Amino acid sequence: MSIEGLLKEQFAENREIIQALLDDGSQADAEYTIEHHFSSTNFDRLEKAAVDAFKLGFEVNDAEEMQLEDGSLIFCFDAIANHALEADLLDQACEQLMILAQKQKVDYDGWGTFFIGDEGELDEEYDEE
Repeated sequence: MSIEGLLKEQFAENREIIQALLDDGSQADAEYTIEHHFSSTNFDRLEKAAVDAFKLGFEVNDAEEMQLEDGSLIFCFDAIANHALEADLLDQACEQLMILAQKQKVDYDGWGTFFIGDEGELDEEYDEE
């Protein structure tokens, strides 16, 4: 699928996740920690993607190694931003990061955040798959 098609799907999913959070009672005006997920079987490519994400202004956590159900290994990291749960902000970040992932030949695995209830407390994680 073309990057334009992938972006269109991602933008629709962004709105679905935002609506699900709000429908469940998460605070509309809270600041959310948004974790954009990346993975690759190639550590060097993943490392280059992490550097690029940092240059775009995202906080980047250390890469981790994960073993999949089939026994294969992948490397992953999150590019983290803190902002309101607004579709335009998420669309912009997703577009930047999906283009970055395509450039570095790594996988962009969507984003996740946590429910923020009435007292501003974090609860279960909402993750775009």
